Amino acid sequence: MMKYIDLRSDTVTKPSKAMREAIASAEVGDDVWGDDPTVNKLQEKCRELTGKPAALFVTSGCMANQLAIKCHTNPAEEIIAEWDSHIIKYEVAGPSFISGVQVMPLKGIRGVMDVNEVEGHIRPDWYHYPKTSLICIENTHNRAGGTIYPLDEIKKISNLAKERNLNLHLDGARIFNASVETGISIKEYSSLVDSISFCFSKGLGAPIGSILCGDVDFITKAHKFRKILGGGMRQAGIIAAGALYALENNVERLKEDHKNARHFAEEISKLPYVEIDLDSVQTNIVIFKTKNNASVIRENLEKKGLLVTNDGVDKMRAVFHLDINSDQTEQAIEMFESI
Repeated sequence: MMKYIDLRSDTVTKPSKAMREAIASAEVGDDVWGDDPTVNKLQEKCRELTGKPAALFVTSGCMANQLAIKCHTNPAEEIIAEWDSHIIKYEVAGPSFISGVQVMPLKGIRGVMDVNEVEGHIRPDWYHYPKTSLICIENTHNRAGGTIYPLDEIKKISNLAKERNLNLHLDGARIFNASVETGISIKEYSSLVDSISFCFSKGLGAPIGSILCGDVDFITKAHKFRKILGGGMRQAGIIAAGALYALENNVERLKEDHKNARHFAEEISKLPYVEIDLDSVQTNIVIFKTKNNASVIRENLEKKGLLVTNDGVDKMRAVFHLDINSDQTEQAIEMFESI
């Protein structure tokens, strides 16, 4: 059986032996009753990291984002989000289905919305309009290529939200990638938003789980809505242990993924059939265009032992993670060169 170099996503990582041992030995209780000590320890650690008063462990980033929208809004209101954001592209119309809100999508540059355009799309108080109640931003931005939302731009959006009495949610699925690359702490990012979520199952390498952080009333509401969505977990310390291990061991090493992604991008940019904006390669994701049919290229690479994804006719994506080392990165480059 062929052993693949898997660059489809940073969600494909396998838990290490040490992480498996932490999972196997986790102390557990019944989290629905609030007495799973490992879940409680994880939530406390995330409160400390973010500086938020409360945190809630959930199954996925999608659930965390949808809980945030549900808690920050009322039906028949409107939220503003970047048009290519995860909330719009990959959460199955969750805002309309779960919260009964509509989304105002704004086109950003590398995932960053212009604050003046955001302000211009906040609805006036008029009978015909829905009320704008929430702004959502994503850091790093997946579909823009793992790009980092600049802190100054987040500050502008944060100030606008406060001035207009709106809530601000940060989808920080890959916020640790942004943090290790910029040196900006999770707490500083969190201080500018009303709620923040981040994933343990992407670059951090845990098998499952995300966290949602905010004030006490917000998390109390989220806890109940999590139950309604079927997200109440019992001996969840088993999966929380993997997340704890990831936080304690796999954060600083994200720099290795960024280094590998950058090297890969620089090398394949030299190929005649590849078009890539190297300035967009800021963390662990490389998105590029091809002059040939991307699905054909993907199929040829798969035959050689390399897994990547394609989006439409001419766009491809490669994601670097803890299961890809520098030697495998070189092999991936050679496979691209060979076709």
